[in-house]
Amino acid sequence: MDFLFVDLMGKPVWMWLTFVAVVLLLLALDLGVLHKDSREIGIKESFALSAFYIALGLAFGGWIWFQSGEQAGLEYLTGFVVEKSLAMDNIFVIAMIFTYFSIPRAYQHRVLLWGILGVIVLRGIMIAAGAAIVENYSWVLYLFAAFLIITGIKMLLTADQEYDVAANPVLKFLRKKLPVTDGLRGEKFLVRETDEKSGRLKTFITPLFLALVMVELADVIFAVDSIPAIFAITTDPYIVYTSNIFAILGLRALYFALSALIHRFAYLKYALSVVLIFIGSKIFLADMLGLAKIPPVVSLTITLGILAAGIFGSLWATRNDKPDVAKPAE
Repeated sequence: MDFLFVDLMGKPVWMWLTFVAVVLLLLALDLGVLHKDSREIGIKESFALSAFYIALGLAFGGWIWFQSGEQAGLEYLTGFVVEKSLAMDNIFVIAMIFTYFSIPRAYQHRVLLWGILGVIVLRGIMIAAGAAIVENYSWVLYLFAAFLIITGIKMLLTADQEYDVAANPVLKFLRKKLPVTDGLRGEKFLVRETDEKSGRLKTFITPLFLALVMVELADVIFAVDSIPAIFAITTDPYIVYTSNIFAILGLRALYFALSALIHRFAYLKYALSVVLIFIGSKIFLADMLGLAKIPPVVSLTITLGILAAGIFGSLWATRNDKPDVAKPAE
């Protein structure tokens, strides 16, 4: 059993196995018990599941605090808050994708589920690569910081612009190169149907598959922001990956809880922009002050303050607004 205590990217193997076991248990619970059949998830159930995943993520942070100390615990909590907040921004894009393809709520969970599984693998690869680069070239952190500042400023200037699904070049390429059915085929991603031109059986992709590709692509784009953000908080691969995954695991429940309330978060993107600028700036600020890094408790407090101002400011400003239901494209 000595292998359980072998160092793996800064942490003993048993800590990684504990995390993997928790994630697999959650996925088994989700797939085999809660949502083994396609159905529409209600707002009440969504909020309950969201609260469960958030509580579990925070509890895991408490466990890290107990195992690795206060600084590690605070870095995990800061990363978890930032990643969960960026996931909320991702929800806006996912909602537009589902609206564009006219995906019923009963089938949205299937797309999100496969999307999350893809995210777990993709983020693992990207974080492992990022950790290796940072370990060998520490100056890359300054590039990450500069990138976050530029991204935050860009997001701040374009916060009122909506994501244009139809203009995405990947979607245009898929529609041009692959046969697509003229509508949904239940919850199927691929179907075998007779081609009207040749009269032969042919494999078609469905709009549900296109929605899945767009959701995965959206996460790749968001990962480009979120992974530098978490590395600017901590370079510990264990904290980086676990905070990322725990923030993402509850994305499905959070989507169904907030998708009907998106119009209420008018200022969230502005708050997220400021958070990215702050996280990027604090690396340069620490150098100016002669510090190894800004204390984690300071980073966490400022991050929570910015997000709270954005969320509560949005809810107050839109307290009398009604939802604006977008029409799907033809």
